[in-house]
Amino acid sequence: MPADIKAQTRQSLENVKAIVEAAGCSLSDVCKTTCLLSDIKDFAAFNEVYAEFFPSDAPARSAFAVLDLPKGAKVEIEAFVQK
Repeated sequence: MPADIKAQTRQSLENVKAIVEAAGCSLSDVCKTTCLLSDIKDFAAFNEVYAEFFPSDAPARSAFAVLDLPKGAKVEIEAFVQK
């Protein structure tokens, strides 16, 4: 797993995209995300990558700092889709 928050965010969003597309939807069908960061100081860098995947009409979003994430991850993203 890459140590860089941007690389981890990009991989997480690529994973979300693959799952959403496998369900016959697209990122434009994502209506809400919950984003967990192991360090809230990484939010600006996280947000730069997030904006690449949701350049306009971004879904509603909650973002939280958490004590730890599995396997030492810096970010975890949960997405809700409505078609």
